[in-house]
Amino acid sequence: MWTSFVVGFGVIGLALFLCAGTFDYWQAWAYLGTGMMTSGFVTLTVVKDPKLLASRTKAGPSAEKRPIQKVIVACAAVPGVAAYIVPGLDHRFGWSNAPAWVSIVGDALIIVSMWFVDRVFKENSFGAATIQVAEDQKVISTGPYAIVRHPMYSGAAGYLIGLALALGSYWALIASVLTILALVWRLLDEEAFLARDLPGYSAYCARVRWRLVPGVF
Repeated sequence: MWTSFVVGFGVIGLALFLCAGTFDYWQAWAYLGTGMMTSGFVTLTVVKDPKLLASRTKAGPSAEKRPIQKVIVACAAVPGVAAYIVPGLDHRFGWSNAPAWVSIVGDALIIVSMWFVDRVFKENSFGAATIQVAEDQKVISTGPYAIVRHPMYSGAAGYLIGLALALGSYWALIASVLTILALVWRLLDEEAFLARDLPGYSAYCARVRWRLVPGVF
């Protein structure tokens, strides 16, 4: 987990500054600081829970057991990568010229989103990175799960929107929205899978109406 953390942010920083063509990109530095700080706190939560740690270290298309989820994860990866490429190009060519307050709002949204994800992990040791039903898994309906059915995806959606804003790129919002749409596709299939294979999940869905955003979806 810690190796992935360090390498991941190293690659992200490299992508941002190479695409920007300069290190004079304060929004990228601010995002990297915010992202590393919040992700570090979440990683600490994960490594303290052996069951959660084991399930979070297996991720990506190859880790998925069902073909449809392999396709969904692969599709989500394309705009997911673009979300880190477009902002650097935007900075280089001056497409957005977003004011400083937009980046500050974006970083704040990232902090809130990662706090929410941390709450999810503390509530649910079955929060795997793949769609599966683990041994002895039960339906979690407390904490964030009492508000929406997929709070981890809610946090991810907030992070993706915050990412584009933090990096000062309105154009990157397109990549963020496309990635969020892939998450919606993923969660709809996940719900069908869990309703069939996880006892009590259908009853939980009947109690908690909203999937991602209360009052919206």
